Order: sequence, then C-alpha cells, then structure tokens
Amino acid sequence: MTDTRPTTTDAGIPVPSDEHSLTVGPDGPILLQDSYLIEQMANFNREIIPERQPHAKGGGAFGRFEVTNDVSAYTSAAVFQPGAKTEAVVRFSTVAGERGTPDTWRDPRGFAVKLYTSEGNLDIVGNNVPIFFIRDPLKFQHFIRSQKRRKANNLRDHDMQWDFWTLVPESAHMLSWLMGDRGIPKTWRHMNGYSSHTYSWVNANGEKFWVKYHWKTDQGIEFLTQEEADRIAGQDADFHQRDLYTSIENGDHPSWSLKMQIMPFEDAKTYRINPFDLTKVWPHSDYPLIDVGTLTLDRNVEDYFTQMEQAAFEPNNQVAGTGLSPDKMLLARGFSYSDAHRARLGVNYRHIPVNAPKSPVHSYSKDGAGRQINGSDPVYAPNSYGGPKADAGKTNEVLWQSDGEMVRQAYTLREDDDDWTQAGIMVREVLDDEQRARLVGNVAGHLLGGVSEKVLVRAFEYWKNIDKELGDKIEQAVRNGT
Repeated sequence: MTDTRPTTTDAGIPVPSDEHSLTVGPDGPILLQDSYLIEQMANFNREIIPERQPHAKGGGAFGRFEVTNDVSAYTSAAVFQPGAKTEAVVRFSTVAGERGTPDTWRDPRGFAVKLYTSEGNLDIVGNNVPIFFIRDPLKFQHFIRSQKRRKANNLRDHDMQWDFWTLVPESAHMLSWLMGDRGIPKTWRHMNGYSSHTYSWVNANGEKFWVKYHWKTDQGIEFLTQEEADRIAGQDADFHQRDLYTSIENGDHPSWSLKMQIMPFEDAKTYRINPFDLTKVWPHSDYPLIDVGTLTLDRNVEDYFTQMEQAAFEPNNQVAGTGLSPDKMLLARGFSYSDAHRARLGVNYRHIPVNAPKSPVHSYSKDGAGRQINGSDPVYAPNSYGGPKADAGKTNEVLWQSDGEMVRQAYTLREDDDDWTQAGIMVREVLDDEQRARLVGNVAGHLLGGVSEKVLVRAFEYWKNIDKELGDKIEQAVRNGT
C-alpha cells in the first residue's frame, strides 16, 4: 500500500523535495532561505541530548501494578490500597557504562519504577542489589568518576576502581554482591529489584513505619558467568534490551512481586543496625517480607527516545502516605535526580508525556524552555482570584523529629554497624562452595587487569577483612596469574 501522506516541516507545511536542496541552478550554491534544509540540519545537530551521568545505558517498558494484599494498616497511599491497579513504566540500566557499552559488563543494574497513581507520580528508584557502595552523598561523585574513564587516555581503569574501593571499606558488602554470580544477570527479566534505601509510610491514623521495597522476579534468578558475559558482549552489545523487547513482543510478559520489609517507627531508634545506612540490609528474620502486589510489563515503547531516553525518575516524587527517610544518600538524591533532569532535559521535563502525571496538575510553575501549558492567571500565591490553594489534609506527609549539633561525621556506630560483618556473612553463609569459587575467580580476574602493586596489597587485605580464607585464595590466584 502506497503512503500518500506528504512530507511536511515540523510546522506542518508540505515540503517540495525530500532529496534536493534549494540552489542557484543545479550546480550552484545552496540558498540560506531553504528553511527546510536548515530545519533538518539543525534538528540533527541537536537530536542527541546529553546522556545520563550514571545509568546512561538502559531500556524498559510500560505495564501495570496491581495490589493483591491488604497493607492499608501501614500506608494510606491510594496506590497500595486493596485491589488498586496503576499504570507503570520501568527502566533498567547499567550504572557506570556509557550508552554504547555492552549490556553484559559486570556492573550493578538500575531498577527504576514510576507509578502513575491517582495522587500523582510515585517513583521508586533502586538497583538489582539491596545495598550500595557508599553511605554519604559527598562520596557519590567521586565514586562514579572512579568507575568512568581516565582523564589522560579516556580508558576505564581497574587500578582507579580498586584504589577507590579499598580506601572506602563501606563498599565491601556491595562489592561482594557485584563480584559474585548476581553481578551479571542473565536478563533484566531474571533479576530482582530493590529500593535499597529505606523509605517511610504512614497510615490513615498517622502511624509511621520505615520500609524497604523488594521487587522479586517471578521468572526466577538467573545469571551469566564471566565467560558467558564476555562472549555475549562481543556478539550482541544490546543483549538485555533485545531480550526484554522480544519477550514482550512475543506475549511473554515479565512480572515481579512487590514485597515489603516494614519496621515500626520506634524500632529505628534502638535497632542494632542503623536502618538508614545504605550499605546494610535488614535481616529477614527480624523484618520478614510482606506481600503487596504484582508489577507486570506488557507494552513495549513505541519511540525509545521520547518514552525511555527522556524518562525521568526521581525519589522526591512521593505521594500521600509515602515519604523519604533520614537516609543521607536518599535525601541527597531527592535533590540531585531532579536537578540532573533539569540540566539534561530542561526545567519543564515533567511536561514530556512519559513523565507527566495522570492525575490533575494545579501548579504555580510557569514559563521556561519546553513549557506546554501555563494555565491562566493568577500566577502567584497567596492570591484572592481563585487560584489553587495548598491543602495539608490531602498530603499525609511522613514527618519525623531531628535535633543535634551541626556536624560532618559518619553515622553513629551501633552494635552491628562495622563494614565487614554483613559481607562476611554473605560469603560464608549465603554462598555455596561453587559460588565462592566463582567469586574468587571474578575478583582475581578483575585485579589482574592492570592494578598496581600498592593497590593490590590493599585489595588483598580488604578481602581478608571480609573473609580470611577467601582473601587468601584471591591473593594466591592473583600472584599465580590465574
């Protein structure tokens, strides 16, 4: 069937040619008044927006979230009430790699969920691991730079990475995960997602709780060995993106079960682990998982750029009945994510359809590049001309008390708050012999990738602090060159 639609300019004006510029004679110079040519060239020069600093390479899909269990005793949020169904978009990503890097490099995977609730957008950002490398946001920029490329040769550098990690022992728990089997998921469909951060909930009676979100894959956990991942990286750099798209296209819709760890508000004051420390997990024996609902992805994006590259997730998007926590990293991300979107997409990034809420918007924000709708006067508050008014009764904010001297210090240490214990427990009690052997091989292989002697010595001590036997095996493997 022949398409009879005429090509037009972006203003909808039909153009005279798809192939030929306007010139003075067939051999003459191009004329400046060929506005369609200029439009095409100018658009091309600007069609690549800056990539994200971390999480640059990624993809995702649309779907729905359905509540299957009653958790109204913990939150008044409409999205979590029994039987609620909510549209969603999810983005998976690698952290350190640029947009062109292979999907199967060893790297944490971002797992960001946007729920288009009736009370506004709720964003739950996280990774495929329940902890992170650092606990203070002042280190975040330095951590990401240590994983990127060197200034001189523009190459990623294992020595730079291990130099940072071994000088920051709080990274031990996360690194034990990253270098293990789950460091390279087989597909995005076969990995869990975690909020990692501690968030807060409040119910209709004003009772407050600290919570962690766990998205448990219904497809089961599967991973790639380092050898498999290296082979696939050379064959198909977009392996994970292709798998998700093809799966949904074929009607095989992946799903995750949302389960929550919920801590009574007062427990946080005396719990043996600081519950807001991003490098720690809450043992399930203390706070077991509670079923909430199911997230299903059943619709692929139709325009990757507009629906995924411009998708903006931000943990400050918290709806009534949900909130942040004293987690230092989370509080900083409440600012930094939105600021990154303003810099990359423009101040009106929430007007982009994928970011726009499904609920009504009555905002006093105005003007700026990319704004679509300003509404009408009045444009200020307070006013006496019928503009919207704030209503605390609709917010149900989660608030907590804090006092003390202004300091620059680490979290106050509690009974089980050292940097090595949880990593050691995972290595000795969670991993089996084969998994520990692969962990040794993965770490040794990475350390053999150009790490200097002074950093190697620190790396061996680092792993021995996690587990003496494991550290000895890593050192032996490196010294033997295997």
